[in-house]
Amino acid sequence: MIRWNQMPILLAAVALAALALTAHAAAEPRAVGGTTLTSGRTASLVAGVAALAGAFIGGRALARAGDRRRGAIAALVLGPIGLILGGLVVATANGGLGTGNGLGGGVVAMAVGLIGVTLGGLALARSRRGGRPA
Repeated sequence: MIRWNQMPILLAAVALAALALTAHAAAEPRAVGGTTLTSGRTASLVAGVAALAGAFIGGRALARAGDRRRGAIAALVLGPIGLILGGLVVATANGGLGTGNGLGGGVVAMAVGLIGVTLGGLALARSRRGGRPA
């Protein structure tokens, strides 16, 4: 069973695998069906999951009064992973929305990753203050 402190390592490994899949994006056709899972869509999906996990863990760390530090650090690791992977997907997308390059998912992953970083930073600041509200 995977413990919470091992989750960033696991998601980083999945993110590296998704980056390897995006190397083949240039060989795929320009326009694909809406249900086809291309490498660009896979990479944006992985980026979105990492960003969403960072935002979720950061929100839980911010809401809890106990040990916030571990959750805040996990959010500060997973949020930037999603943000960077989403930015990579957006930077390497050859077409616009609907071409199967994962552009929409990359933009969403960047936004959610930024939310995760913000929540993690707030939770870390509260853990240093001793948990007193502002």
